[in-house]
Parts: sequence; structure tokens; C-alpha cells
Amino acid sequence: MNLQNFQVSQCPPSVYYVPNFITVEEESYILSTVGKTPKPRWTQLSHRRLINYGGVPHPKGMIAEEIPPWLQKYVDKINQLDCVFENERKANHVLINEYLPGQGIMPHLDGPLFYPIITTISCGSHTVIEFQEPLNRDNSCDSEKQPKLFKLWVEPRSLLILKDEMYHQYLHSIAELAEDIIDENLANFSTLNSKGSVLQTGNKQVRNKRISLTIRHVPKTSKMKIKLF
Repeated sequence: MNLQNFQVSQCPPSVYYVPNFITVEEESYILSTVGKTPKPRWTQLSHRRLINYGGVPHPKGMIAEEIPPWLQKYVDKINQLDCVFENERKANHVLINEYLPGQGIMPHLDGPLFYPIITTISCGSHTVIEFQEPLNRDNSCDSEKQPKLFKLWVEPRSLLILKDEMYHQYLHSIAELAEDIIDENLANFSTLNSKGSVLQTGNKQVRNKRISLTIRHVPKTSKMKIKLF
């Protein structure tokens, strides 16, 4: 796959959006497998819940945990893409987020614990990711004062890649909404997989439960591996 064919031209450089990166059958399997995860394995936050696979990133280093085979398949698929993790780096961590309708995440940067590339596979529901520049030197942001620069419509089964400038300089967020309106201000509007009337301008689309697989490289990792399954 030549990622340059999937670059979003209406954004700053280093945004890539790949529709249908996984199949309907793969999506169904991922949703089913994640849905069977025991409750103690989840970390419950105020607006969503999540699971770390591969270890828990920490400034002092991540103690490596073995990634289950069903999930390693998608880590390998990301590692096989050209121009993602360079200089023999490989993805070694997966963050699974569950977003219910009306849930989201505040504007943030992913920070220095990771190699500066985010790759995210979405399952179950669409979402809209908004981007803005930091308002203060400490990368904090008052979302009411700082205008959104652009937004992306993220479809189920798609792959979104953010790297370089997009990783370091632009905060990203998901508004806490139950539905979204399709409009031409979406940076990837021209590349959306329009099928029928659902993705036509002006239409509303209700959010359902979304499971995202954010696959990244943690540079500072202990060689000791722990098997948890």
C-alpha cells in the first residue's frame, strides 16, 4: 500500500486516511472479542474506558507484555505499511478505547512516551475528530477560545495515521455528541466512501458504540516480557 495515495490534502502534511482498511468480517470479530474482555481488564475513566495491550507506557519505561495473537495480527498489518515506523522500529503497544454515544475526549497531545506516529483502526461506529493548535506554551487549550482548524470524519473499518507535525503541534479531540452532521467543512469530505444517502451533505448520523485500536511504538521498553493471557 502506497500511503501517499491516501494523504488528506486539505490538512497540514502527514494526515493519512485509508477507508476499509479491515473487512466487515474482521470488524465483527474485533468487536466480539473486545466485548468478551473481562471487566477487571478494563480501566474505567470518567468519559470512556480503555485497555492497554503490550504494557502500560510510563516515563521510566514500559514493561513489555505479550500482545494476544488476535490483536497481534493488526499490529503486524500496521508494521508492514511503508513509511510508518522507520529505522526498524515496530509497533509494540495497542490502546483499545470504547466510546459510547455522547462520550468523547478532551483536546490533547499524545506526548513523548510514544514514537511520534498515531495509527488508529476504528470499529463499530463513525466519529468526528477535531484538531486545533495549543493556546498556551504548556500545550493546554481553552476549547471555547481556540477555534477548531479542521475536522475529519472517521468511518468504521478505516485507518487514520497522524505523524510528524500533526503529532507534535495539533491537539486532537472528540466532542461529546450523540450524532454528527455531514458537511463540506470535513477535511476528508472528498475521500469519504459515500454509499447511498448516509454520507451526503446535511445528513445527520447517529453515533453508536465505537471501539478504536490505537497502535503505536513505545521506544523505552524493558526486554522482560510478561504473559497475561
